Amino acid sequence: MKREAKVERKTKETKVEVSINLDGRGYFKIDTSYPFLNHMLELFSWHGFFDLEILARGDTQIDYHHLVEDVGISLGKAFGKALKEKQGIKRYGNSFVPMDDVLAQCVVDISGRPFFILHSSKELKGEIFEIFNGFFRGFSYHSGITIHINLCWGQGYHHILEAIFKAFALSLDEACMTEDRRKTVPSIKGNIDEV
Repeated sequence: MKREAKVERKTKETKVEVSINLDGRGYFKIDTSYPFLNHMLELFSWHGFFDLEILARGDTQIDYHHLVEDVGISLGKAFGKALKEKQGIKRYGNSFVPMDDVLAQCVVDISGRPFFILHSSKELKGEIFEIFNGFFRGFSYHSGITIHINLCWGQGYHHILEAIFKAFALSLDEACMTEDRRKTVPSIKGNIDEV
């Protein structure tokens, strides 16, 4: 069974098209009109081995908030849809990524229970962190995946977000992997709740 999905989202503020293959090679074709977001999504695709195509436009003349959040929502919907019935997946993923002075960890649970939290030893100030919190919150709530991101330490938004996106990709790749010893849904209840 191919674990692929396509999602389109259109609002008065944005238009987003996402296509994903969870069992890919890290191929990407991404154009969001926000170069930094493109860069983060390219890292996500490459390090997670997810084939990913995204075309997105938004009201960036105001700011990047709506665009980034709606890309997160659309990618989350596509990711959740591509997981199908979640048969035999490992369910949990955990990854640490260092980047010079930065150390970031991401832990995920494909549980059907959306939750996102960013733990940090220092306050992350600035509009860019607020905007990208919206991305991860949107992804979590529309994929049904619990996401805990721990920023252990680091300075500078670029390397912090780069390490976070790499850890996010690696942990999701681990959680999506199928486990030969289990052919059922990875829950003792026999069901992973739908969002």
